[in-house]
Amino acid sequence: MTVKGNVRFIQGNEAMAEGALAAGARFFAGYPITPSSEIAEVSSRRLPKLGGVYVQMEDEIGSIAAVIGASVAGKKSFTATSGPGFSLMQENLGVAVMAEVPCVIINVQRSGPSTGLATKPAQGDVMQCRWGTHGDHGIIVLSPSSVQDCYDLTIKAFSLAEEYRTPVILLADEIVGHMREKVVFQELQTDEIKVRKAPGCSPEYYKPFRLGEGVTPLACYGGEHVFRVSGSTHDEWGFACSRPGNAEKYIRHYTEKIENNRDRIVLTREYNLSDAEYTIVTFGCTTRSALEAMYIARSTGKRVGVLELVTLWPFAEESVMEACQNARAVIVPEMNLGQVLREVQRVVGRNIPVVGVNKVDSKAIRPAEILDKIREVETCLV
Repeated sequence: MTVKGNVRFIQGNEAMAEGALAAGARFFAGYPITPSSEIAEVSSRRLPKLGGVYVQMEDEIGSIAAVIGASVAGKKSFTATSGPGFSLMQENLGVAVMAEVPCVIINVQRSGPSTGLATKPAQGDVMQCRWGTHGDHGIIVLSPSSVQDCYDLTIKAFSLAEEYRTPVILLADEIVGHMREKVVFQELQTDEIKVRKAPGCSPEYYKPFRLGEGVTPLACYGGEHVFRVSGSTHDEWGFACSRPGNAEKYIRHYTEKIENNRDRIVLTREYNLSDAEYTIVTFGCTTRSALEAMYIARSTGKRVGVLELVTLWPFAEESVMEACQNARAVIVPEMNLGQVLREVQRVVGRNIPVVGVNKVDSKAIRPAEILDKIREVETCLV
């Protein structure tokens, strides 16, 4: 079979760095932290050759601040970190949400809390991605399960960030970040790379936060169109405004611009769901074990299907409901104590058993553990 594109055998972290460059990112600011450091290493070598800028910051607080600054100056910008560093980014993540600044934050998860086990995998940052920064807001989070995903979804993350003027989080994990697989760097079409639109009006009429007409084009610092960034609630010009009606309007906007476009944002993958008696809902590295468990179960005549959540936030409610409505039971394997499990239970309701396979010992969930849970549930249903 002939494959069009550059074929490489690389790490997931390397693929995420290459995906960012392919998407047009030309600024990286970050602080080395296991298990994401290879992203910084690749960026430090590759960006200068492409006319871009790599800055190693003093910490993760400064890193995301620099990323926001570079983005409003007109450059597609990104950073990479792991759980402890991501915690330090939360306040400025809120600034990016409030100021509607497009940027990409890659979080290669490790075991925690606190310093945790720096070289070991986990999936414990799902809810931190959604609610880590304070206040009501929408967020987009993508979760790769393969090295090819690491490349493709990074490109997708930059496109979504530009389209909806929002920070986008690529939530990977140590297993996916450090595994090596074949990746095809496809020749990208023009429409696959989202280019930031310049304001179409004259400078005196430019309102960087105008509502009611989709997402307003973002001007660049240093140009004729003035763009004010503030951490305070603002009006359509960017000036601080504390009127209750104004606050209501903008806080709802940060959520609605994402929730109202779920059909264009949410990505899932379905495997053998049409006749499934048992549905496995999964994401990230656990998808690989879930698929192997499905193949083993099918070989013995047990009808098992898998729903992979490629987009974690906004949560794929319709896809989960459809995939689980005819199941006898739903299994949710994840390397945490049940963060996605609770979302699935909320959507599916109480009429169908929804149970988790949860591990926090830094070891990957094995297919056998998922199969054991299916047998356990099957026994209870008899």
